[in-house]
Amino acid sequence: MKFAKMHGIGNDYVYVNCFKEKVERPSELARKISDRHFGVGGDGLILILPSKTADCKMRMFNADGSEAEMCGNGVRCVAKYAYEHGIARKKEITVETGAGVLALKLFGNERVINKVRVNMGTARLAPAEIPAALPGDKIVNAPLKVLDKKFRITCVSMGNPHCVIFVEDVKDFPVEKYGPPIETNRIFPKKTNVEFVQIVNKNEVIQRTWERGAGETLACGTGASAVCVAGALNALTARKIINHLNGGDLELEWAADGAVFMTGPAVEVFTGEWKM
Repeated sequence: MKFAKMHGIGNDYVYVNCFKEKVERPSELARKISDRHFGVGGDGLILILPSKTADCKMRMFNADGSEAEMCGNGVRCVAKYAYEHGIARKKEITVETGAGVLALKLFGNERVINKVRVNMGTARLAPAEIPAALPGDKIVNAPLKVLDKKFRITCVSMGNPHCVIFVEDVKDFPVEKYGPPIETNRIFPKKTNVEFVQIVNKNEVIQRTWERGAGETLACGTGASAVCVAGALNALTARKIINHLNGGDLELEWAADGAVFMTGPAVEVFTGEWKM
């Protein structure tokens, strides 16, 4: 089976072109191929498939084999791959995901795409849509006690669940201590991604992510989108920001119509063949 290794600001996945390849047990393959010692290594596996409603379809599996709805960094790489490998040779394409069909704009020359802008869709704030078992019409700056600490959380769905927490010093924050018990907290029936965020100013933030099913990752595009929304909801940031993640920077905008736009790089690192 042929594959490509790609990343969006360090959020790395193994990509398989299912227009040409067949994957029968993707959860099992995701666990094996994502292993950084015995496999290719990555945050998970992404399949690029035919779609009846878009130029192509994306299925995403975390490193633990669980299937997720969407990945913002991943979908940028899907768009780059689709263009460069002849699946959709146009600078504006659509990708079907578990969170719906997304529209993407590609930047680069006729041969290579280096940056992609994604319409991530409308942020969902109702607890039932996230899902999160808390009262009210939205969860903004709500208290949550975890282990020895009381947090203030803001929850947003970008097609997948996010719990955003603002902290004073994100660099030294013990993400690995508090990420897992928040991810699996009983108020999140489908678990959640957790973003720990430091405000730099109204236009800049620094983010670290504990990703559901993968642990701490260098970047999370849907998480960065959720942070853009959460910052504005808490009157901490403007609706257009630069988000500094461990793997690099993303440009985010929460538009007046409710849609969130994310712009960032996409990189193909290498291709190879997996012995099935």
